[in-house]
Amino acid sequence: MDDMFGRAKKKDGGAGREPGARLVTLIGKPGCHLCDDARGVIAAVCAETGASWEEKDITRDEELHRAYWEQIPVVLVDGEQHTFWRVDAGRLRRALDA
Repeated sequence: MDDMFGRAKKKDGGAGREPGARLVTLIGKPGCHLCDDARGVIAAVCAETGASWEEKDITRDEELHRAYWEQIPVVLVDGEQHTFWRVDAGRLRRALDA
């Protein structure tokens, strides 16, 4: 799977995951240094916890743009907003373990 910048990205989990597995979504945009930082934290925490993660490009989705433009990067856990701007690894890990 490619990330929002066209780079190949490895996503933990996938086809063999248990039903009800956790999903982290990073909403960001190309060229965003905070998005780059968030991506690193999310990738590490998801690798530790076994959660899957994905990215969505706010510049390609009008609804996401309207909802989150002033908050990017935004992190969702199972579709619910978890945080924005900065991602705390410990807090994300606790949310995924809950």
